[in-house]
Amino acid sequence: MRKIFCFLIALCAVMAQAQNFGTDALRKLQMAEFAITNLYVDKVDENKLVEEAIIKMLAQLDPHSTYSDAEEVKKMNEPLQGNFEGIGVQFQMIEDTLLVIQPVSNGPSEKVGILAGDRIIAVNDTAIAGVKMSTEDIMARLRGPKDSKVNLTIIRHGVKDPLLFTVQRDKIPILSLDASYMIAPQTGYIRINRFGATTAEEFTTALKALQKKGMKDLILDLQGNGGGYLNAAIDLANEFLEQKELIVYTEGRTAQRSEFFAKGNGNFRKGRLVVLVDEFSASASEIVTGAIQDWDRGVVVGRRSFGKGLVQRPIDLPDGSMIRLTVARYYTPAGRCIQKPYESTADTKLSNGKSDESNIEKYQSDLMQRYNRGEMVSADSIHFPDSLKSQTKKLQRTVYGGGGIMPDYFVPVDTTLYSDYHRNLVAKGVIIRLVAKFIEGNRKELAGKYKKFDTYNQKFEVDDQLLATLREMADKEKIAFNETQYNTSLPLIKTQLKALIARDLWDMNEYFQVMNQANKSVERALEILNSNEYKQKLNVSI
Repeated sequence: MRKIFCFLIALCAVMAQAQNFGTDALRKLQMAEFAITNLYVDKVDENKLVEEAIIKMLAQLDPHSTYSDAEEVKKMNEPLQGNFEGIGVQFQMIEDTLLVIQPVSNGPSEKVGILAGDRIIAVNDTAIAGVKMSTEDIMARLRGPKDSKVNLTIIRHGVKDPLLFTVQRDKIPILSLDASYMIAPQTGYIRINRFGATTAEEFTTALKALQKKGMKDLILDLQGNGGGYLNAAIDLANEFLEQKELIVYTEGRTAQRSEFFAKGNGNFRKGRLVVLVDEFSASASEIVTGAIQDWDRGVVVGRRSFGKGLVQRPIDLPDGSMIRLTVARYYTPAGRCIQKPYESTADTKLSNGKSDESNIEKYQSDLMQRYNRGEMVSADSIHFPDSLKSQTKKLQRTVYGGGGIMPDYFVPVDTTLYSDYHRNLVAKGVIIRLVAKFIEGNRKELAGKYKKFDTYNQKFEVDDQLLATLREMADKEKIAFNETQYNTSLPLIKTQLKALIARDLWDMNEYFQVMNQANKSVERALEILNSNEYKQKLNVSI
């Protein structure tokens, strides 16, 4: 009786406290949580209970309002913040062994003498080779606070005994630029994979280097770029626009309209500009692309972008977890909101009481629906209502909102080289493992034969021996050989192998130089710059 009496007093205290702040709904929620925690027949995990409640509440909103626990927040922030703390190697798991693809230039591992091709078999006193340890567990052992030390046991090709290295962990940069090179005389190419804290600085450095090489025109590749920081998008768009030209504005129910303008100090305000996008270009990518298109500053090539026009505000919670809450929509300079339609992400119920496909699944399956409608192969399959029509700021060209950025020049998905056989090779990691095996056995010979990438790019060919090994590895993975499909995908397989070998010998920059030779959007961009099409579209002189 005494325990019950004490509980009733506590409940009354909560009710009294709740009267002093919040709405009826908030008081109701507090009382329910308090009652469950203190009265339920079995002991409950209060933290988990609250987490589930938060997740369910956010599910009533939109697809981009989400909850992340403390560990997820840390993993999510690393790529955008531009660094993490670790030993500084690019690696790959090959046959239960960690193979060093490349040590990060001037990073902690390179400084102590770890080389590409080394196999890490133990971290401190823990074996990581041949024990089927997950990649996540291995990364947890390799990463750690800056200045902390870790002992690595390494097997090196041509060296009989294992080697022991002590590595002092440091900040390891995560670059948001994949590639930057002269793709044609006077034409530069820059590919950005995300919009992080260092994106604008990386872009400016790359741009100035290309301009020193004689760059007049630029292809900006945002294909597959899922976005990132709003400020990074604003800083990048500033590179192309004139002073006081609006880049983007945001507005919400409680968030007043905020406008962001170009400063007029960008490094590429003149010169022809082509932006590449596809169905995976989202958010910050669409802000940059929309600003360039709306001001008739450049042309957009590719396929309709993803369509994410919602602004999330991160709300840090006491335990390190976070809510990313949608607080506003963003609009391009012409007033377009490119957010594609959505319903709340909560499950809908059918008349019989059973759950229909959840709205979040419907939202995420939108890209598949685009394929099914034929949108990826024909621009004629894309239809926008007149209510979503806008005009560009200078030339009054018609553009549309309400579902991504529609490019000025449509490039269909190239399905001619894809097959089930090739998809299985990729899905089961055969191509990646073949390259790692080839590099490990031939690195010294390749480095001697191809001292410069240009020589490699011109002369290296994937030979029959390498393809035979591919077939053998595929057979071991029980991938049924189909000669017709193999021949269909052979040009793509050769390109991928050559590009991946280039990546392991040099870096991502060289990987994309090879892959772009088979990229239809890149080809179309060069065609536009090499013909009269750019001038006709934007009424500018060449």
